Amino acid sequence: MKILILIFGSLLFASSCKEESNSLKNTESDLITKINAVQQQVMAQGNMTEKEEQALLSLCSIVSHDDGLATYTTANSMILKDVENTPVYNGCEELLIEETRECFNNKVSTFIMREFNLSVSKDLNLSEPKLVEAFFIINENGNLTGMKVRDSEVTVQAEILRVLRKMPVMKPATHNGESISVLCSIIVKYGNNVEVDVVYIPERPD
Repeated sequence: MKILILIFGSLLFASSCKEESNSLKNTESDLITKINAVQQQVMAQGNMTEKEEQALLSLCSIVSHDDGLATYTTANSMILKDVENTPVYNGCEELLIEETRECFNNKVSTFIMREFNLSVSKDLNLSEPKLVEAFFIINENGNLTGMKVRDSEVTVQAEILRVLRKMPVMKPATHNGESISVLCSIIVKYGNNVEVDVVYIPERPD
């Protein structure tokens, strides 16, 4: 009976991952195909653990959104530290330039810490907190796109991306009087708690 339940759950996963991937404008990617192939192998074995299923669901979540993740590039974006006026987060209007920058940092950090599901990092049972870098672009329309998370547990990567995808639209950054796209970066410290720092990278990451 347990094996039948696991297989049924696996079928649901395969279906949900394929449904999400169908929302992409392009055809199903090679990565999605490989993920589904791995899932089918586990299904055939009939012994998917809860952690394995969560990891597969996290992988599906990472790659199945049409939000610029697959085509991450910084070529047309200024680095946040170099821009004249940072993006304006809701509640940071009508402040001086440096005050707006500080307000942006605080609002972004607070949003991520509030939205991050702590059970994701607590379930890892880490002996000590870990750090991971994440990058994202706020484009000339104030929308967040082009997200990238450095190497970390797949469930943590998926959770950071989930939270970033919820970031509200902002007034875009400006430079020389024109709206521009900017590259932003954060460091997330996770374990039993989560802390977020907006950092000013000295150069463009790969």
